[in-house]
Formats: sequence, C-alpha cells, structure tokens
Amino acid sequence: MTDVTADQALATLTALADPARADEMRAYHKIDRPYLGLAVPQVEALVKEWRAACTLDGRVALASGLWDSNIHEAMVAAAKLLTQARIRPDDSAVWDLIAGWAQGFEGWAVADHASAAGGRRLVADPSRLDTVEGWTAHPNMWTRRAALVMTLPWARLTHPKPDELAARHRILGWAAAYADDRDWFIQKAIGWWLRDLSRHDPDLTRAWIAEHGARLKAFARKEALRHLG
Repeated sequence: MTDVTADQALATLTALADPARADEMRAYHKIDRPYLGLAVPQVEALVKEWRAACTLDGRVALASGLWDSNIHEAMVAAAKLLTQARIRPDDSAVWDLIAGWAQGFEGWAVADHASAAGGRRLVADPSRLDTVEGWTAHPNMWTRRAALVMTLPWARLTHPKPDELAARHRILGWAAAYADDRDWFIQKAIGWWLRDLSRHDPDLTRAWIAEHGARLKAFARKEALRHLG
C-alpha cells in the first residue's frame, strides 16, 4: 500500500478546477481562502480513492497536509478522509487532529464537514466531551458553535442509555449557557440541536424551551419547535 501525499492530492484537485465556479463559491462563502470550484461529490469520489490507497497513518498525514493548504476543497477532503464510524486503532491521532482544526474554524461549510468527522470520534470515545466542553468558552465563535454541531449525535439517539442521557443533558446545559449569545450562527446551532432532539425526545425539548426559550431569538425558538407543531 502506497500512501498518497498531500502534494499529489492537491495536484489532482487543482487539475479539476473550474475558475468560474470558484469565483461563485468565494462570493457565497465569504471566507478569504483559495477555491477551486469543485462540487462536494467530486471531492468525495477522490477521497474514496485516497482512502483505499492509504494506511491510517497515511490518511492522517494526508488530511493534515490538505487542511493546512487552506484551499476550500482540500479542507473538505481532509475532513471527509477522517469521517468514519470505526477507526482501528482509535488512538488519539485522528481526534487530536480534528480537535486542533476546531480551534481555527472559519465559516460554517468547512467547519461542518470537520464536525461530522469529529462527532464520530466523540461517539467512539465520549470522554472526549471533556475537551469539547472547553470550547464553549472559546473566543472563536466558530469553535463555540462546533461544541453543539459536533455533538448532534446525542440529540439523535432514540433510546439513550443512562450515560448517553447524562451526556445529552450536559450538552443541553451548554446550549442554555449560549442562549444569551446574540450571534446568528450560535442561535441557529441551538435551534438545530433542539430541532433534532425534538424528533426523539419531544418532552425534553419542550421542557428546555419552557425554561430557556424566552432568551433565544425568535427564529431559533421557531427552529427548535419546528417538528412539535
């Protein structure tokens, strides 16, 4: 097995660049970084090939190099490379890389791809929630937001075990602490978490809204209650 290098992967991505679409993406995302104009399915197809060609160590190295390039599509590819329910061995390397990325998140798009990868590592080892709790006081709003986006798996449990239910209540405590934050993206994340929770535990969602909902912006409260009528 021959690992794919970051330089090789970047060359492959760049060869598919669509400058016109790249300009549209730059205007849409409003984050000052290079864009190639690739659609997510194009990136996913390449990631599938790279994943098959690489050892786990090679994937971690490739993901790190792609993320550090600061190219939008390369960062998406980096996150996709590490989005996997089971990783053997699930040592600290993958989680440490994702948690490090979270400290510098910018914008929702790349952050959400990375958060999807991180959420799987949290489910694999819930003790990592201790690290995420520290993000709730982070000066970077996108890092604070990631504490909710990355923990969405706990909102989506239909029959949580006692420790999973305790983690759900813990995260709802973070959301309560965020309720007075006026940032649109933080409010949106609270609404998103509660909306997903409402499908699985409507009573808990209603109880949270009854206690804290008046502190939310109207749109976030509406989002939280969307499925509850």
